[in-house]
Amino acid sequence: MSQIIPAELAAPKKPDRLAALDAYRGFVMLAMASGGLGIAAIAKSKEMADSWWWQQAARQLEHVEWVGCSFWDLIQPSFMFMVGVSLAYSAASRTAQGQSYPLLLLHAVLRGAALVGLGVFLRSNGQPQTNFFFIDVTSQIGLGYVFLFLLWGRPAAIQFAAALGILGCYWLLFARWPLPAEGFDYSTVGVKDSWKHLPGFAAHWDKNANPAYYFDVWFMNLEIFHRPKPYVDCGGYATLNFIPSLATMIFGVLAGELLRGPRSGAEKMGMLVIAGLLGLAAGGLLDAAGICPLVKRIWTPSWTLFAAGWTCLMLAGFYGVIDLAGWKAWSFPLVVVGMNSIAIYCMTYLTKGFIQGSLKTHLGKDLFSFWGYAPLYEALIQSVVTLLIYWIICYWMYRRKLFLKL
Repeated sequence: MSQIIPAELAAPKKPDRLAALDAYRGFVMLAMASGGLGIAAIAKSKEMADSWWWQQAARQLEHVEWVGCSFWDLIQPSFMFMVGVSLAYSAASRTAQGQSYPLLLLHAVLRGAALVGLGVFLRSNGQPQTNFFFIDVTSQIGLGYVFLFLLWGRPAAIQFAAALGILGCYWLLFARWPLPAEGFDYSTVGVKDSWKHLPGFAAHWDKNANPAYYFDVWFMNLEIFHRPKPYVDCGGYATLNFIPSLATMIFGVLAGELLRGPRSGAEKMGMLVIAGLLGLAAGGLLDAAGICPLVKRIWTPSWTLFAAGWTCLMLAGFYGVIDLAGWKAWSFPLVVVGMNSIAIYCMTYLTKGFIQGSLKTHLGKDLFSFWGYAPLYEALIQSVVTLLIYWIICYWMYRRKLFLKL
């Protein structure tokens, strides 16, 4: 089995750590942990209802309802893309340490299971029983991780073909799925009467009228989950999203192998930029042509390509500034978080209420409005203070070389 690993990946030299990857990951995790900085709440206030700046900021810090893209929608694909980049480095590092292929595969299986379990555990926090949902980022990564590992070490052409094959087959599944009959009552599948349905061929990717939704209606209602009430809708998100998002992670592996490779730094950055622009163009054209709408909530193939375009461009930006230009000092706060991404992810789910409640208990209930002097910005101040505490904890762990990993 060990002969499956190509010679260049079995080289004894341990790969250098990519500073840009830690900074990019830290940036994404801080964005996720910020919860949008409470800007949406400010934008909805009477005082800011007519403010163009606050409305635009709020739009970028919330998920789009269905078709389209905002900055907030790019957080999950960024994290999944970086999982692929990290795999290229971590697997090469483990190989350099002499670990065999079967041992690497076992690690991938255990890691995938742990990520799925972590997602279920965090989703169950505060619930009366285990909350079996698999749409969060850790569960989605875990469901596809073993398949991703099996593609690691293969030629780039095979990896790229696998990604396109996954997207093509997934597109075909939706395109061939029968549309609801005329007059169908969408309220029975959790869709409000005010919902703007997609017209024509794009209707194959409409909310809760697609195969991914009907899979969850069957899967989520299995007796093994002991659900207190039947599953109907989860905002349009679907368990099967892990299939097309596997392509997102494969694109990350391709980027990781590129950055590990022998090309010059300028060539690597140039190829990331070109790949990013091609991804944006391909995804945008598929949407504009009516072939496949750009929907993050069901991870359509067009969305996969479009989001991969953005992730390539963002990684290229961090790589160019940090690793090529050598401007690293400014990125230290991001690196501190990026090297403990699992820790801050768990803190966001488990300690947010405790931190905010404790601060109010000891420093006053109106602490986050600066004791009544800035009530309009209470949500923003609360988010910033909470985020600062998360960072201090990550910094404490960083100084003591405590890194939570799966």
